[in-house]
Amino acid sequence: MSRFDVLTVGNAIVDIISRCDDQFLISNEITKGAMNLIDAERAERLYGLMGPAVEASGGSAGNTAAGIANLGGKAAYFGKVAQDQLGEIFTHDIRAQGVHFETKPGDSQPPTARSMIFVTEDGERSMNTYLGACVELGPEDVEPEVVAQSKVTYFEGYLWDPPRAKQAILDCARIAHENGREMSMTLSDSFCVGRYRAEFLDLMRSGTVDIVFANEQEALSLYETDDFALALDRIAADCKLAAVTMGENGAMVVKGDQRLQIPATVVTNLLDTTGAGDLFASGFLYGYTNGRSLEDCARLGCYSAGVVIQQIGPRPMTSLEKGARAIGLI
Repeated sequence: MSRFDVLTVGNAIVDIISRCDDQFLISNEITKGAMNLIDAERAERLYGLMGPAVEASGGSAGNTAAGIANLGGKAAYFGKVAQDQLGEIFTHDIRAQGVHFETKPGDSQPPTARSMIFVTEDGERSMNTYLGACVELGPEDVEPEVVAQSKVTYFEGYLWDPPRAKQAILDCARIAHENGREMSMTLSDSFCVGRYRAEFLDLMRSGTVDIVFANEQEALSLYETDDFALALDRIAADCKLAAVTMGENGAMVVKGDQRLQIPATVVTNLLDTTGAGDLFASGFLYGYTNGRSLEDCARLGCYSAGVVIQQIGPRPMTSLEKGARAIGLI
């Protein structure tokens, strides 16, 4: 029997979100729309330059776990925080969402990770992330019984940066497959794909990863092409199932020769795209682990992403379950 629908594994990060204009990004040499890894010194400097900010527990896989729980699913999470104030905030927030989170915290140094997210007027988010305690996640943090009791284990590509986390992920994949479960990943970021293209492709082609999530730019980057149809054909050949988001054009589900394009949810008040891909994965994986069709999975993904981009912050402030039931998605 399955105790959890989805286990997610990722960088446990507290998001610090502030609005700015494009000139601020240029002046401070921030790459727009990307996740920029920074050191402690730059983290302190950017924090001092930020305007009024909202603090929210985040991290890509953590956001996905919170979204699954919000939809009424059973979610668990592995991620490393420190014994400090931000670590306490993260732990409280993810547990309050109904997510199983029992990863043992590290010492106070390095401190809990934080990401300064600058949101421009077009809703685009530019992330500047100090990983801190995240790099301490390792094989000892894997709870084998949780992996074995989760229908799908999902990890973020960002987590491929810290070396010891790679082994933790590979241990999860082994345990999942030994127990007849599936493994999933999100490519996370085009720059992340650029750093680990060969390794990501090997994870897919070796069968270590069964289900892949990407956005259009990440898929193009993965295969070093500007031909989207070609990228879809190649990702279909390399993994069992893929879901590729395309912003306002919705999402494409790819399985073998099957191609399903699902329209985006109509958005009337775009505020912040932080967490859009994370919540798409929430909706899709909630549907997938509850026996829904691939079309329904993608619709749930588009719906969940559409809700979160109409608020500030990456975790839903309203009930996705109630909203999805009201429009007949679940």
